[in-house]
Amino acid sequence: MKRIHGIIAILCCLCFVTAEAQTKMKEISVGAGGGITLSKARLKPTVKQGFKMGATMGARFRYIEEKFFGFQIELNYAQLGWKENFEGEPYSYSRSLHYIQLPFMTHIFFGNDRFRGFFNLGPQVGFFFAEKENANFDPANPPAFENYHITNQYALNVANKIDYGICGGGGIELRMGKHSILAEGRYYFGLGDFFKNRKKDYFTASSNQYISVGLSYLFHLKK
Repeated sequence: MKRIHGIIAILCCLCFVTAEAQTKMKEISVGAGGGITLSKARLKPTVKQGFKMGATMGARFRYIEEKFFGFQIELNYAQLGWKENFEGEPYSYSRSLHYIQLPFMTHIFFGNDRFRGFFNLGPQVGFFFAEKENANFDPANPPAFENYHITNQYALNVANKIDYGICGGGGIELRMGKHSILAEGRYYFGLGDFFKNRKKDYFTASSNQYISVGLSYLFHLKK
């Protein structure tokens, strides 16, 4: 746990370092974006899974004060969760987890006034507010699967409402005066468990992991 807190503290410092730099260029931008998520749950013991597709959308704020560096804050809605793999058996089960997310990222860019590449990296906090199961059997009374399949997760609801982890990714930005269109891919690694993980509990780990791909629009208020 101390190591996790240390990683988050270092990432927070990286996010704030641009605000202390000498002013060389200033750009304040606001906008919105959206895309898709491909998510899994990191469960231990392991539950066989494939990627579950969902949606994400939200608002963007970006501040650049020094050449090549800045920071970006977002307020997003995201559909996460997992989709189980029954290895050829005629069953299906998935669970959607709905979050409001707040990533705070260092923004590193390169390029010119027309076209840029960029990387974003930083901590992210999420707030869980709803979940939904989708199955072709009764999760409260699961069938006798031919292949061994863990079923303990069916009796569990999300216990920890706050999710936290590290997100990072990269993309390209097309700049047209006061307007920008951005395409970005991003990966999130959750550090917190959404199920209880006491010694008496079945799962020792239960965190979110996902890839997102999306488009964003930014309007430059100050450039």
